Amino acid sequence: MELNLNEQELNRRNALVQMRELGIEPYPAAMYPVNATTEDIRERFNPEEGNFADVAIAGRIMSRRIMGAAAFIELMDEKGRVQVYVKRDEICPGEDKTLYNTVFKKLLDIGDIIGIKGFAFVTQTGQKSVHAKELTVLSKSLRVLPIVKEKDGEVFDAFSDPELRYRQRYVDLIVNPQVRETFMKRSKIISTMRRFFDERGCLEVETPILQPIPGGATARPFITHHNTLDMPLYLRIANELYLKRLIVGGYNGVYEFAKNFRNEGMDRTHNPEFTCMEIYVAYKDYNWMMDFVEEMLKTVAQAVNGTTKVDINGTEVDFGAEYRRLPMLDAIKEYAGVDIEGMSEAELRETCKKLHIETDEKMGEGKLIDAIFGEYCEKHLVQPTFITDYPVSMSPLTKRHRSKPNLTERFELFVCGKELANAYSELNDPIDQLARFEDQLKLKDKGDDEAMYIDMDFVRALEYGMPPTSGMGIGIDRLTMFMTGQTTIQDVLFFPQMRPESYK
Repeated sequence: MELNLNEQELNRRNALVQMRELGIEPYPAAMYPVNATTEDIRERFNPEEGNFADVAIAGRIMSRRIMGAAAFIELMDEKGRVQVYVKRDEICPGEDKTLYNTVFKKLLDIGDIIGIKGFAFVTQTGQKSVHAKELTVLSKSLRVLPIVKEKDGEVFDAFSDPELRYRQRYVDLIVNPQVRETFMKRSKIISTMRRFFDERGCLEVETPILQPIPGGATARPFITHHNTLDMPLYLRIANELYLKRLIVGGYNGVYEFAKNFRNEGMDRTHNPEFTCMEIYVAYKDYNWMMDFVEEMLKTVAQAVNGTTKVDINGTEVDFGAEYRRLPMLDAIKEYAGVDIEGMSEAELRETCKKLHIETDEKMGEGKLIDAIFGEYCEKHLVQPTFITDYPVSMSPLTKRHRSKPNLTERFELFVCGKELANAYSELNDPIDQLARFEDQLKLKDKGDDEAMYIDMDFVRALEYGMPPTSGMGIGIDRLTMFMTGQTTIQDVLFFPQMRPESYK
Protein backbone atom coordinates (compact mmCIF):
# COMPACT_ATOMS: atom_id res chain seq x y z
CA MET A 1 0.00 0.00 0.00
CA GLU A 2 1.42 3.37 -1.01
CA LEU A 3 1.31 5.99 1.72
CA ASN A 4 0.77 9.68 1.04
CA LEU A 5 3.40 11.22 3.32
CA ASN A 6 3.80 14.91 4.01
CA GLU A 7 7.17 16.63 4.33
CA GLN A 8 7.42 16.24 8.09
CA GLU A 9 6.60 12.53 7.91
CA LEU A 10 9.26 12.06 5.21
CA ASN A 11 11.78 13.89 7.40
CA ARG A 12 11.02 11.56 10.31
CA ARG A 13 11.55 8.50 8.15
CA ASN A 14 14.84 9.94 6.95
CA ALA A 15 15.84 10.51 10.58
CA LEU A 16 15.03 6.87 11.27
CA VAL A 17 17.39 5.77 8.50
CA GLN A 18 20.14 8.07 9.73
CA MET A 19 19.85 6.72 13.27
CA ARG A 20 20.42 3.21 12.03
CA GLU A 21 23.36 4.37 9.92
CA LEU A 22 24.87 5.76 13.14
CA GLY A 23 24.39 2.39 14.83
CA ILE A 24 21.42 3.47 16.98
CA GLU A 25 18.43 1.14 16.85
CA PRO A 26 15.30 3.32 17.12
CA TYR A 27 13.17 0.34 18.25
CA PRO A 28 15.45 -1.59 20.66
CA ALA A 29 14.32 -5.00 21.86
CA ALA A 30 15.85 -4.89 25.34
CA MET A 31 13.65 -3.83 28.28
CA TYR A 32 14.30 -0.46 29.86
CA PRO A 33 14.80 -0.44 33.67
CA VAL A 34 12.18 2.16 34.66
CA ASN A 35 12.22 2.66 38.44
CA ALA A 36 10.21 5.87 38.87
CA THR A 37 7.35 7.83 37.32
CA THR A 38 7.00 11.52 36.70
CA GLU A 39 4.42 11.59 39.51
CA ASP A 40 6.91 10.01 41.92
CA ILE A 41 9.36 12.83 41.25
CA ARG A 42 6.76 15.59 41.43
CA GLU A 43 5.14 14.29 44.62
CA ARG A 44 7.89 12.53 46.57
CA PHE A 45 11.23 14.13 45.69
CA ASN A 46 12.73 15.97 48.65
CA PRO A 47 16.08 17.71 48.06
CA GLU A 48 16.86 17.59 51.78
CA GLU A 49 16.49 13.81 51.84
CA GLY A 50 18.51 13.33 48.68
CA ASN A 51 16.09 10.70 47.38
CA PHE A 52 15.77 9.88 43.67
CA ALA A 53 19.53 10.13 43.31
CA ASP A 54 19.53 7.30 40.76
CA VAL A 55 16.37 7.31 38.68
CA ALA A 56 15.39 5.79 35.35
CA ILE A 57 12.27 7.23 33.73
CA ALA A 58 10.81 6.81 30.27
CA GLY A 59 8.22 8.62 28.19
CA ARG A 60 7.48 10.87 25.23
CA ILE A 61 9.22 14.12 24.41
CA MET A 62 6.42 16.70 24.51
CA SER A 63 8.51 19.86 24.19
CA ARG A 64 12.15 20.94 24.17
CA ARG A 65 14.28 24.07 24.37
CA ILE A 66 17.83 23.71 23.01
CA MET A 67 20.36 26.25 24.23
CA GLY A 68 23.64 25.28 22.58
CA ALA A 69 25.33 22.58 24.66
CA ALA A 70 22.35 22.19 27.00
CA ALA A 71 18.62 21.74 26.67
CA PHE A 72 15.40 21.29 28.62
CA ILE A 73 12.79 18.77 27.51
CA GLU A 74 9.39 17.91 28.90
CA LEU A 75 8.92 14.16 29.26
CA MET A 76 5.45 12.63 29.59
CA ASP A 77 4.57 9.19 30.93
CA GLU A 78 1.29 7.66 32.15
CA LYS A 79 1.34 9.77 35.31
CA GLY A 80 2.01 13.17 33.77
CA ARG A 81 5.02 15.30 32.85
CA VAL A 82 8.39 16.24 34.29
CA GLN A 83 11.16 18.53 33.10
CA VAL A 84 14.48 16.94 32.10
CA TYR A 85 17.76 18.85 31.87
CA VAL A 86 20.07 17.48 29.15
CA LYS A 87 23.69 18.64 29.00
CA ARG A 88 25.88 17.60 26.09
CA ASP A 89 28.97 16.70 28.16
CA GLU A 90 26.88 14.71 30.66
CA ILE A 91 25.29 12.34 28.14
CA CYS A 92 28.41 12.36 25.94
CA PRO A 93 31.28 12.27 28.48
CA GLY A 94 33.89 11.26 25.86
CA GLU A 95 35.15 12.90 22.70
CA ASP A 96 32.26 11.63 20.58
CA LYS A 97 29.36 14.11 20.87
CA THR A 98 27.20 12.49 18.16
CA LEU A 99 24.44 11.44 20.55
CA TYR A 100 23.79 15.08 21.50
CA ASN A 101 24.86 17.06 18.44
CA THR A 102 23.26 14.83 15.83
CA VAL A 103 20.77 12.43 17.41
CA PHE A 104 19.32 14.62 20.15
CA LYS A 105 19.42 17.98 18.34
CA LYS A 106 18.58 16.87 14.77
CA LEU A 107 17.08 13.39 14.64
CA LEU A 108 14.80 13.27 17.70
CA ASP A 109 11.34 14.83 17.42
CA ILE A 110 8.34 15.72 19.55
CA GLY A 111 6.52 12.46 20.26
CA ASP A 112 9.61 10.23 20.30
CA ILE A 113 9.87 7.90 23.29
CA ILE A 114 13.16 7.98 25.19
CA GLY A 115 14.62 6.70 28.43
CA ILE A 116 16.50 8.94 30.87
CA LYS A 117 18.82 7.85 33.68
CA GLY A 118 19.99 10.51 36.11
CA PHE A 119 19.02 12.21 39.37
CA ALA A 120 16.27 14.50 40.57
CA PHE A 121 17.00 18.11 41.44
CA VAL A 122 15.30 21.48 41.80
CA THR A 123 16.03 24.24 39.28
CA GLN A 124 16.76 27.84 40.24
CA THR A 125 13.11 28.65 39.49
CA GLY A 126 12.00 25.97 41.98
CA GLN A 127 10.88 23.33 39.47
CA LYS A 128 11.43 19.68 40.29
CA SER A 129 13.34 18.17 37.37
CA VAL A 130 15.61 15.29 36.33
CA HIS A 131 19.26 15.86 35.41
CA ALA A 132 20.05 13.40 32.60
CA LYS A 133 23.21 11.31 32.79
CA GLU A 134 22.17 8.86 30.05
CA LEU A 135 19.70 9.12 27.15
CA THR A 136 18.36 6.12 25.24
CA VAL A 137 16.13 6.15 22.15
CA LEU A 138 13.25 3.69 22.75
CA SER A 139 10.81 4.38 19.90
CA LYS A 140 10.89 6.76 16.96
CA SER A 141 7.55 8.45 16.21
CA LEU A 142 6.89 8.64 12.47
CA ARG A 143 3.70 10.70 12.75
CA VAL A 144 3.52 14.34 13.89
CA LEU A 145 1.64 14.90 17.13
CA PRO A 146 -0.86 17.74 17.29
CA ILE A 147 0.72 20.28 19.64
CA VAL A 148 -1.82 21.74 22.05
CA LYS A 149 -0.71 25.17 23.31
CA GLU A 150 -2.01 27.18 26.22
CA LYS A 151 -1.45 30.86 26.95
CA ASP A 152 -3.10 33.01 29.60
CA GLY A 153 -5.65 30.25 30.19
CA GLU A 154 -6.61 30.03 26.50
CA VAL A 155 -6.03 26.79 24.57
CA PHE A 156 -4.75 26.88 20.97
CA ASP A 157 -4.61 24.11 18.34
CA ALA A 158 -6.61 21.76 20.57
CA PHE A 159 -7.09 18.20 19.33
CA SER A 160 -10.86 18.44 19.79
CA ASP A 161 -12.53 17.20 16.60
CA PRO A 162 -14.68 14.25 17.82
CA GLU A 163 -14.27 12.41 14.51
CA LEU A 164 -10.48 12.43 14.89
CA ARG A 165 -10.48 11.90 18.66
CA TYR A 166 -12.64 8.75 18.55
CA ARG A 167 -10.90 7.25 15.51
CA GLN A 168 -7.42 8.02 16.79
CA ARG A 169 -7.98 7.50 20.51
CA TYR A 170 -4.26 6.80 20.91
CA VAL A 171 -3.49 10.39 19.84
CA ASP A 172 -6.33 11.71 21.98
CA LEU A 173 -4.83 10.01 25.05
CA ILE A 174 -1.38 11.43 24.32
CA VAL A 175 -2.31 15.08 23.86
CA ASN A 176 -5.42 15.40 26.07
CA PRO A 177 -4.49 14.33 29.61
CA GLN A 178 -8.06 14.87 30.86
CA VAL A 179 -9.14 12.00 28.60
CA ARG A 180 -6.74 9.64 30.36
CA GLU A 181 -8.25 10.79 33.65
CA THR A 182 -11.76 9.89 32.47
CA PHE A 183 -10.73 6.31 31.72
CA MET A 184 -8.81 6.00 34.97
CA LYS A 185 -12.03 6.97 36.74
CA ARG A 186 -13.93 4.38 34.71
CA SER A 187 -11.53 1.72 35.97
CA LYS A 188 -11.99 3.02 39.53
CA ILE A 189 -15.77 2.76 39.20
CA ILE A 190 -15.55 -0.91 38.20
CA SER A 191 -12.97 -1.84 40.84
CA THR A 192 -15.03 -0.10 43.55
CA MET A 193 -18.17 -1.98 42.50
CA ARG A 194 -16.29 -5.29 42.47
CA ARG A 195 -15.00 -4.70 45.98
CA PHE A 196 -18.50 -3.65 47.13
CA PHE A 197 -20.02 -6.88 45.82
CA ASP A 198 -17.19 -9.13 46.97
CA GLU A 199 -17.36 -7.77 50.51
CA ARG A 200 -21.03 -8.76 50.59
CA GLY A 201 -20.34 -12.35 49.64
CA CYS A 202 -21.22 -12.25 45.93
CA LEU A 203 -19.30 -14.28 43.34
CA GLU A 204 -18.07 -12.83 40.05
CA VAL A 205 -18.88 -15.19 37.16
CA GLU A 206 -18.78 -15.36 33.36
CA THR A 207 -21.62 -16.38 31.05
CA PRO A 208 -21.78 -16.99 27.28
CA ILE A 209 -21.57 -14.14 24.77
CA LEU A 210 -22.66 -16.40 21.90
CA GLN A 211 -26.15 -17.63 22.76
CA PRO A 212 -28.62 -19.90 20.93
CA ILE A 213 -31.51 -17.69 22.13
CA PRO A 214 -31.12 -13.92 22.70
CA GLY A 215 -32.84 -13.70 26.09
CA GLY A 216 -33.00 -11.49 29.14
CA ALA A 217 -34.10 -8.24 27.47
CA THR A 218 -36.29 -6.79 24.77
CA ALA A 219 -33.88 -5.80 22.01
CA ARG A 220 -32.94 -6.61 18.43
CA PRO A 221 -29.89 -8.91 18.38
CA PHE A 222 -26.84 -9.32 16.16
CA ILE A 223 -26.93 -12.70 14.40
CA THR A 224 -23.99 -14.87 13.38
CA HIS A 225 -23.54 -18.48 12.25
CA HIS A 226 -21.63 -21.37 13.76
CA ASN A 227 -20.18 -23.43 10.91
CA THR A 228 -19.48 -26.69 12.77
CA LEU A 229 -22.92 -26.88 14.39
CA ASP A 230 -24.56 -25.32 11.31
CA MET A 231 -26.81 -23.15 13.45
CA PRO A 232 -27.45 -19.46 14.04
CA LEU A 233 -26.08 -17.86 17.19
CA TYR A 234 -26.80 -14.47 18.70
CA LEU A 235 -24.47 -11.99 20.36
CA ARG A 236 -25.63 -11.55 23.94
CA ILE A 237 -28.22 -8.82 24.50
CA ALA A 238 -28.25 -9.58 28.25
CA ASN A 239 -26.87 -12.18 30.65
CA GLU A 240 -29.88 -12.28 32.98
CA LEU A 241 -31.21 -15.75 32.23
CA TYR A 242 -27.80 -17.40 32.64
CA LEU A 243 -27.13 -15.66 35.94
CA LYS A 244 -30.52 -16.78 37.28
CA ARG A 245 -29.68 -20.35 36.26
CA LEU A 246 -26.73 -20.05 38.64
CA ILE A 247 -29.06 -18.96 41.45
CA VAL A 248 -31.10 -22.09 40.71
CA GLY A 249 -27.83 -24.03 40.94
CA GLY A 250 -27.30 -22.90 44.53
CA TYR A 251 -25.24 -19.69 44.53
CA ASN A 252 -26.66 -17.01 46.84
CA GLY A 253 -25.19 -14.05 44.97
CA VAL A 254 -23.61 -13.76 41.51
CA TYR A 255 -22.59 -10.81 39.36
CA GLU A 256 -20.94 -10.18 35.99
CA PHE A 257 -19.51 -7.21 34.13
CA ALA A 258 -20.73 -8.14 30.67
CA LYS A 259 -20.25 -6.87 27.14
CA ASN A 260 -23.71 -6.77 25.59
CA PHE A 261 -24.65 -6.16 21.96
CA ARG A 262 -27.88 -4.69 20.61
CA ASN A 263 -28.49 -4.10 16.91
CA GLU A 264 -30.13 -0.74 17.40
CA GLY A 265 -29.57 2.95 16.75
CA MET A 266 -26.54 4.98 17.81
CA ASP A 267 -26.63 8.38 19.47
CA ARG A 268 -24.97 10.36 22.28
CA THR A 269 -26.09 7.84 24.90
CA HIS A 270 -26.21 4.54 22.95
CA ASN A 271 -23.52 2.35 21.37
CA PRO A 272 -24.30 -1.07 19.83
CA GLU A 273 -21.65 -2.63 22.08
CA PHE A 274 -21.86 -1.61 25.74
CA THR A 275 -20.91 -2.76 29.23
CA CYS A 276 -23.54 -3.74 31.76
CA MET A 277 -23.15 -5.09 35.27
CA GLU A 278 -25.87 -7.47 36.44
CA ILE A 279 -26.16 -8.89 39.96
CA TYR A 280 -28.60 -11.42 41.45
CA VAL A 281 -28.99 -12.08 45.17
CA ALA A 282 -31.14 -14.88 46.60
CA TYR A 283 -33.74 -14.34 49.32
CA LYS A 284 -34.01 -10.60 48.59
CA ASP A 285 -36.62 -8.41 46.91
CA TYR A 286 -36.70 -5.12 45.02
CA ASN A 287 -37.14 -3.07 48.21
CA TRP A 288 -33.85 -4.47 49.53
CA MET A 289 -32.23 -3.85 46.15
CA MET A 290 -33.18 -0.16 46.21
CA ASP A 291 -31.30 0.26 49.49
CA PHE A 292 -28.40 -1.75 48.05
CA VAL A 293 -28.18 0.45 44.93
CA GLU A 294 -28.28 3.66 46.98
CA GLU A 295 -25.41 2.47 49.14
CA MET A 296 -23.40 1.25 46.15
CA LEU A 297 -23.69 4.51 44.19
CA LYS A 298 -22.83 6.57 47.25
CA THR A 299 -19.72 4.42 47.70
CA VAL A 300 -18.74 4.72 44.02
CA ALA A 301 -19.17 8.50 43.89
CA GLN A 302 -17.11 8.96 47.05
CA ALA A 303 -14.33 6.67 45.77
CA VAL A 304 -14.13 8.27 42.33
CA ASN A 305 -14.67 11.97 43.10
CA GLY A 306 -14.15 12.28 46.85
CA THR A 307 -17.74 13.49 47.26
CA THR A 308 -21.25 12.17 46.66
CA LYS A 309 -22.15 15.38 44.80
CA VAL A 310 -21.41 15.34 41.07
CA ASP A 311 -21.80 18.07 38.44
CA ILE A 312 -23.72 16.64 35.47
CA ASN A 313 -24.24 19.11 32.61
CA GLY A 314 -24.21 22.04 35.02
CA THR A 315 -26.59 20.39 37.51
CA GLU A 316 -25.42 19.23 40.92
CA VAL A 317 -26.64 15.67 41.51
CA ASP A 318 -26.28 14.18 44.98
CA PHE A 319 -25.84 10.42 44.98
CA GLY A 320 -25.62 10.50 48.78
CA ALA A 321 -29.08 11.93 49.44
CA GLU A 322 -32.11 9.68 49.91
CA TYR A 323 -33.58 8.72 46.52
CA ARG A 324 -37.25 9.43 45.81
CA ARG A 325 -39.39 6.33 45.19
CA LEU A 326 -42.24 7.02 42.77
CA PRO A 327 -44.61 4.39 41.27
CA MET A 328 -44.73 4.59 37.47
CA LEU A 329 -48.48 5.17 37.17
CA ASP A 330 -48.25 7.92 39.80
CA ALA A 331 -45.44 9.53 37.80
CA ILE A 332 -47.61 9.54 34.67
CA LYS A 333 -50.48 11.02 36.65
CA GLU A 334 -48.16 13.69 38.11
CA TYR A 335 -46.35 14.72 34.94
CA ALA A 336 -48.73 13.81 32.09
CA GLY A 337 -51.94 14.60 33.96
CA VAL A 338 -53.69 11.33 33.04
CA ASP A 339 -54.66 8.27 35.07
CA ILE A 340 -53.99 5.22 32.90
CA GLU A 341 -54.51 2.57 35.57
CA GLY A 342 -56.71 -0.24 34.23
CA MET A 343 -56.76 1.10 30.65
CA SER A 344 -56.98 -1.39 27.78
CA GLU A 345 -54.60 -1.31 24.82
CA ALA A 346 -57.20 0.55 22.74
CA GLU A 347 -57.71 3.12 25.51
CA LEU A 348 -53.95 3.59 25.86
CA ARG A 349 -53.64 4.13 22.12
CA GLU A 350 -56.38 6.77 22.26
CA THR A 351 -54.67 8.43 25.24
CA CYS A 352 -51.39 8.59 23.29
CA LYS A 353 -53.26 10.25 20.45
CA LYS A 354 -54.68 12.89 22.83
CA LEU A 355 -51.19 13.48 24.24
CA HIS A 356 -49.78 13.87 20.69
CA ILE A 357 -47.56 10.80 21.01
CA GLU A 358 -46.90 8.84 17.81
CA THR A 359 -47.77 5.14 17.90
CA ASP A 360 -47.97 2.24 15.47
CA GLU A 361 -49.85 -1.06 15.37
CA LYS A 362 -46.78 -3.02 16.45
CA MET A 363 -46.83 -1.36 19.87
CA GLY A 364 -48.52 -3.36 22.61
CA GLU A 365 -49.77 -2.15 25.97
CA GLY A 366 -46.28 -2.04 27.51
CA LYS A 367 -44.71 0.06 24.76
CA LEU A 368 -47.65 2.46 24.75
CA ILE A 369 -47.24 3.08 28.49
CA ASP A 370 -43.49 3.42 28.03
CA ALA A 371 -44.06 6.01 25.28
CA ILE A 372 -46.21 8.16 27.59
CA PHE A 373 -43.70 7.85 30.42
CA GLY A 374 -40.75 8.65 28.14
CA GLU A 375 -42.39 11.73 26.64
CA TYR A 376 -43.82 13.30 29.78
CA CYS A 377 -41.94 11.98 32.83
CA GLU A 378 -38.29 11.17 32.22
CA LYS A 379 -37.11 14.75 31.72
CA HIS A 380 -38.31 15.68 35.23
CA LEU A 381 -36.29 12.95 36.98
CA VAL A 382 -33.06 14.86 37.59
CA GLN A 383 -32.01 13.82 41.09
CA PRO A 384 -31.70 10.03 41.58
CA THR A 385 -35.27 8.67 41.50
CA PHE A 386 -36.57 5.09 41.67
CA ILE A 387 -39.56 4.63 39.35
CA THR A 388 -41.33 1.57 40.76
CA ASP A 389 -44.19 -0.87 40.18
CA TYR A 390 -44.28 -1.27 36.40
CA PRO A 391 -47.27 -2.86 34.62
CA VAL A 392 -47.00 -6.62 33.97
CA SER A 393 -47.04 -6.06 30.20
CA MET A 394 -43.76 -4.10 30.46
CA SER A 395 -41.92 -6.62 32.64
CA PRO A 396 -41.97 -10.22 31.35
CA LEU A 397 -39.29 -11.44 33.79
CA THR A 398 -40.58 -9.75 36.94
CA LYS A 399 -42.59 -11.09 39.89
CA ARG A 400 -46.13 -9.75 40.17
CA HIS A 401 -46.65 -7.12 42.84
CA ARG A 402 -47.62 -8.72 46.14
CA SER A 403 -50.68 -6.43 46.57
CA LYS A 404 -51.35 -5.11 43.04
CA PRO A 405 -51.68 -8.07 40.61
CA ASN A 406 -51.64 -5.90 37.46
CA LEU A 407 -48.25 -4.46 38.44
CA THR A 408 -44.81 -5.93 39.06
CA GLU A 409 -42.11 -5.48 41.68
CA ARG A 410 -39.73 -3.63 39.42
CA PHE A 411 -37.84 -0.36 39.58
CA GLU A 412 -35.71 1.70 37.25
CA LEU A 413 -33.32 4.33 38.60
CA PHE A 414 -33.35 7.62 36.68
CA VAL A 415 -30.74 10.37 36.89
CA CYS A 416 -30.83 13.55 34.80
CA GLY A 417 -33.71 12.15 32.78
CA LYS A 418 -31.83 8.96 31.83
CA GLU A 419 -32.29 5.38 32.98
CA LEU A 420 -29.26 4.19 34.93
CA ALA A 421 -30.36 0.91 36.56
CA ASN A 422 -33.13 -1.64 36.16
CA ALA A 423 -34.10 -4.14 38.87
CA TYR A 424 -36.78 -6.66 39.85
CA SER A 425 -38.06 -9.02 42.39
CA GLU A 426 -37.36 -11.86 39.98
CA LEU A 427 -40.18 -13.99 38.61
CA ASN A 428 -39.58 -17.53 39.89
CA ASP A 429 -42.97 -19.10 39.05
CA PRO A 430 -42.22 -21.28 35.99
CA ILE A 431 -45.87 -21.47 34.91
CA ASP A 432 -46.31 -17.71 35.02
CA GLN A 433 -42.94 -17.27 33.28
CA LEU A 434 -43.95 -19.51 30.37
CA ALA A 435 -47.21 -17.60 29.99
CA ARG A 436 -45.30 -14.30 29.90
CA PHE A 437 -42.93 -15.68 27.25
CA GLU A 438 -45.97 -16.74 25.19
CA ASP A 439 -47.38 -13.19 25.47
CA GLN A 440 -44.05 -11.92 24.14
CA LEU A 441 -44.33 -14.33 21.22
CA LYS A 442 -47.70 -12.77 20.33
CA LEU A 443 -46.01 -9.36 20.22
CA LYS A 444 -43.34 -10.78 17.92
CA ASP A 445 -46.09 -12.11 15.65
CA LYS A 446 -47.49 -8.56 15.52
CA GLY A 447 -44.15 -7.35 14.17
CA ASP A 448 -42.33 -6.28 17.36
CA ASP A 449 -38.76 -7.41 16.54
CA GLU A 450 -37.60 -6.49 20.05
CA ALA A 451 -40.00 -8.85 21.83
CA MET A 452 -38.46 -11.74 23.78
CA TYR A 453 -37.98 -15.29 22.52
CA ILE A 454 -39.18 -18.30 24.51
CA ASP A 455 -36.28 -19.92 26.36
CA MET A 456 -37.60 -23.36 27.35
CA ASP A 457 -34.37 -24.34 29.08
CA PHE A 458 -34.73 -21.34 31.38
CA VAL A 459 -38.33 -22.37 32.13
CA ARG A 460 -37.02 -25.88 32.90
CA ALA A 461 -34.45 -24.39 35.27
CA LEU A 462 -37.21 -22.53 37.12
CA GLU A 463 -39.15 -25.78 37.38
CA TYR A 464 -36.34 -27.13 39.58
CA GLY A 465 -37.01 -24.19 41.91
CA MET A 466 -35.39 -20.76 42.18
CA PRO A 467 -35.46 -19.07 45.59
CA PRO A 468 -36.95 -15.59 45.96
CA THR A 469 -34.34 -13.40 44.27
CA SER A 470 -33.70 -9.78 43.44
CA GLY A 471 -31.67 -8.81 40.39
CA MET A 472 -30.30 -5.52 39.10
CA GLY A 473 -28.55 -4.32 35.97
CA ILE A 474 -26.66 -1.04 35.65
CA GLY A 475 -25.05 0.48 32.55
CA ILE A 476 -21.37 1.05 33.24
CA ASP A 477 -20.93 3.41 30.28
CA ARG A 478 -23.74 5.69 31.42
CA LEU A 479 -22.62 5.53 35.05
CA THR A 480 -19.15 6.59 33.91
CA MET A 481 -20.67 9.50 31.98
CA PHE A 482 -22.41 10.70 35.14
CA MET A 483 -19.40 10.24 37.42
CA THR A 484 -16.98 12.00 35.04
CA GLY A 485 -19.23 14.77 33.72
CA GLN A 486 -19.15 13.57 30.10
CA THR A 487 -22.09 14.28 27.79
CA THR A 488 -21.63 11.54 25.17
CA ILE A 489 -21.11 7.80 25.51
CA GLN A 490 -18.29 8.02 22.94
CA ASP A 491 -16.23 9.95 25.51
CA VAL A 492 -16.27 7.04 27.97
CA LEU A 493 -15.54 4.26 25.45
CA PHE A 494 -11.95 3.84 24.33
CA PHE A 495 -13.04 2.77 20.84
CA PRO A 496 -16.68 3.65 20.06
CA GLN A 497 -18.33 2.17 16.99
CA MET A 498 -17.86 4.32 13.86
CA ARG A 499 -18.25 4.07 10.13
CA PRO A 500 -15.14 2.69 8.40
CA GLU A 501 -12.63 5.16 7.02
CA SER A 502 -10.22 4.99 4.11
CA TYR A 503 -6.70 4.57 5.51
CA LYS A 504 -4.28 7.44 5.11
